[in-house]
Amino acid sequence: MSDARIIKKYPNRRLYDTEISCYITLGDVRKLVLDHTVFQVIDAKTKEDITRSILLQIIFEQEEDGEPMFSTQSLEQIVRFYGDDLQSMMSSYIEKSLRLFVEQQGGIRQQMSSVMRGDPLTLMRDITEQNMTLWRDMQENFLNVTSGAQRHAGKDKE
Repeated sequence: MSDARIIKKYPNRRLYDTEISCYITLGDVRKLVLDHTVFQVIDAKTKEDITRSILLQIIFEQEEDGEPMFSTQSLEQIVRFYGDDLQSMMSSYIEKSLRLFVEQQGGIRQQMSSVMRGDPLTLMRDITEQNMTLWRDMQENFLNVTSGAQRHAGKDKE
């Protein structure tokens, strides 16, 4: 992460933004994420990159304070994938799904801005059809990779 904004986390659990030379909160770090600012959080004592743990703290706070994004069932499913043979595949699947969702979100926003010029029912139908096709294709690819990995694992056992 070269040219990343450096945030140092001190043993007293305070975060220090080296670019603006002042202490910041998790809310400020969340704003950096929302603003697409590239940053890295470093433990001031060990020099370890702890960006992921800070992002997980932000997610935890958002889940606790507002309307949760993850249901108990979806969190249970995620926990079950840790240590599973398919953990890395699931990680890739979630990352690709989120990337696709973000791309579609931008397209939907553009299309919604043109709703006034077109028929909203047709627009929604078209969006739904596109989403269904994309998800169907992604699930097929995921299942093909999964079944291929299972076949490969079965051959390794022989």
